[in-house]
Amino acid sequence: MIIRPLPFDHPDARKLNDMVQEEYAERYGDEGDLTPLDPLMFRPPRGLYLIAYDAKDRPVATGGWRTQDENDKGYADGDAELKRMYVIPEARGRGLARRILAALEDDARAAGRTRMVLETGDAQPEAIALYTSSGYQPCAKFGYYRTYDSSRCFAKPLKRP
Repeated sequence: MIIRPLPFDHPDARKLNDMVQEEYAERYGDEGDLTPLDPLMFRPPRGLYLIAYDAKDRPVATGGWRTQDENDKGYADGDAELKRMYVIPEARGRGLARRILAALEDDARAAGRTRMVLETGDAQPEAIALYTSSGYQPCAKFGYYRTYDSSRCFAKPLKRP
């Protein structure tokens, strides 16, 4: 697998985003994640968006982070928010999400961010298992879905090596 940094509005990113939105809609019985996102949010050094490609150069996984600082949606200064972590069904179980997660954490740390945060939902037990096994702990709710009962928020300090 090759992991490439690409713009959030790259055609492969849009394709994978459409796929993850379909999965969210199926799992939650709604229209998907309505969190407002702009491609500029994922531009270094204030963010990063990654896409993993298989041996046939097909996009199979994605993830990104964007800068957050203290605001009225529950974020804290120094936060890096994880967004759009997704692996297509036929590529799951190969450690791709874990590799992308580690790369995003490293990049956010290098950019001076002090904590990685993420919001997922109770209908995504695989995501929760990935994050908790990677050192994430439940935290106070934040973001677009902070008032939803199904929302689950997690955080991990980005300690310098």
